[in-house]
Amino acid sequence: MAQIIETATGTVEKGEVDPVTLDLIENGLRNARYEMDEVLFRTALSPGIREQHDEFPLIADPDGKMVVGQFGLSIPDFLEGFDGTIEEGDVLLTSDPYACGAAISHANDWLVVVPIFHEGRVVGWSAMFGHMSDVGGKTPSSMPTDALTIYEEGVVIPPFKLYKRDELNDDALRIILNQVRKPDWNRADLNGLVAACRTAARRVVEMCERFGTGSYLSALDSLLTRNYDAMKVLLSMVFEEGRTLSFTDYICDDGVGNGPYELKLSLTRTGDKVHLDFTGSSPQAAGPINYYINENLTRMFFGIYMITVADPQILWNDGFYPLVDVTIPDGSYWKPAHPASLNGRNHGIGRVFDLFGGLLGQTNPALLNAAGFSSSPHFMYSGHYSGGERKGEWFQLYSIGFGGIPGRPMGDGPDGHSLWPSFTNIPCEYLESYYPLRIEKWETIADTGGPGLHRGGNGVDVAYLFEEPGTIAIHDDRWLTYPWGVNGGHPGARGTKWIERADGTRSVLPSKCHDVPVRPGDVLHFVTWGGGGWGDPLERDPELVALEVRRGLVTPKGAERYGVCVEEDGTVNAEATENLRDQMRADRPAELPVFDMGPPIEELLARCEEETGLPAPRRPVWAAG
Repeated sequence: MAQIIETATGTVEKGEVDPVTLDLIENGLRNARYEMDEVLFRTALSPGIREQHDEFPLIADPDGKMVVGQFGLSIPDFLEGFDGTIEEGDVLLTSDPYACGAAISHANDWLVVVPIFHEGRVVGWSAMFGHMSDVGGKTPSSMPTDALTIYEEGVVIPPFKLYKRDELNDDALRIILNQVRKPDWNRADLNGLVAACRTAARRVVEMCERFGTGSYLSALDSLLTRNYDAMKVLLSMVFEEGRTLSFTDYICDDGVGNGPYELKLSLTRTGDKVHLDFTGSSPQAAGPINYYINENLTRMFFGIYMITVADPQILWNDGFYPLVDVTIPDGSYWKPAHPASLNGRNHGIGRVFDLFGGLLGQTNPALLNAAGFSSSPHFMYSGHYSGGERKGEWFQLYSIGFGGIPGRPMGDGPDGHSLWPSFTNIPCEYLESYYPLRIEKWETIADTGGPGLHRGGNGVDVAYLFEEPGTIAIHDDRWLTYPWGVNGGHPGARGTKWIERADGTRSVLPSKCHDVPVRPGDVLHFVTWGGGGWGDPLERDPELVALEVRRGLVTPKGAERYGVCVEEDGTVNAEATENLRDQMRADRPAELPVFDMGPPIEELLARCEEETGLPAPRRPVWAAG
């Protein structure tokens, strides 16, 4: 447990904060959090951070409770695992999920934590982690899809002082950077993380000096209390007292032939509190898809979902944590035993939101979202230039793919979008300028979004033409199971990947693979999955369906899934549409299902190779003892 060294004497007088001061401090914190992003983006070199913004900041109170932030890491869990003193000027660093209580979830995430001192006492914390494009290990980008232990995934940094009282530990940093393939990227990205955290620290100190330390800390307490009070009301409104809700979704495979993995979450409200329980989920995976999540991050994810869906005006923070109890079984997919591999945990992070959506929708289907692009699929390409001025030079690309966002109560899901709202696409011009490849196609795929009153977003087909020999790697999912529809909406399409070789042959790739050789002229089709539909597709406006046919988002054949007949000129045949819809209503059950998960798992496994070109995975089992 960390020992914090403070030199201040006496206590800080807290008191009531007037609404104007509270508003100024709240917005000052919001601005500081966004300033952290900008500092990093202007400093980083890796495309994953600089172009796609794969990083997450927060500012916390003296106890480590997040007051503003984007996505989670748990400072209390980090401090619990840090064995040493913390003094003014220190900068802490780790990339070891097992050593910080899962404050981060795989070794590619480098976490920087900075104590914020003012007049000799800790007045808060700033922290930020970013995904490093490479941390060593046996394969470029450090995400081997067949890894069985974390030791295969690259350098794992224990919690330590990168800076001690503002003095850089240069020897330790040299050792770390000696393990990675792009040390210039890692150094720049790490410097950006440190600079961003120090920027936030300066802004907090400025607010303490402007308003007084007591007023600043009182404002933090008020913001946390406000969140607690708001969440208490939301929980009582959304979840029935004493009723247990359960929902199950799946991850298709673990990269080494096992799957699908059952992810079960149950929720029970008792009084003001809810209990989240992952009991019933599959055992930890042999392959690297495990998502090591701790109780505080589970609370945070739950709060993000509840507030975003039910009352997005609330500034979400850690204040509501006492209202949520969490049970995560040891040895499960969610809490694997050391040294289980973790690099492909991105699928589980996304699936958490599908699980929460399934729970929330059972009590109020009007607030239910379908399943969507609940992952951040990765594409990696690397090698040495074979000729010209750059002969022998190493190139390495790490990028995040986009897909279909689910249909929602308020409208259609966007096409070809990221799971995370702040992520942005790497421009094709950037890729073609800095890497030996061309983007032959980057387009949405008609009919991949699930039909519904509100259509699920379409997936995309990105066709990469390679100009240099090298190897590629892919991390994706939803190739076996379907992104489910809700309230009568249908599932979205599954994803698939294949290579068209320069010699004319074609090969289907697994959703998780690495070190796949490519030659000049080969083309990879990186096809992502769509979002599920929301609501009865027969209630969708026929003119809107026809418009989407003209725009290439839906095909004329696909329009028939909405009961809409579209002529060759793109107009609606009203009479044929009415007749088709009447027939479709007569042929289906009177009561539409709340969830349409697609075919049962056993049926999917039986037809797997026929439908996907890939062998069916083996069902995972718990280890004896």
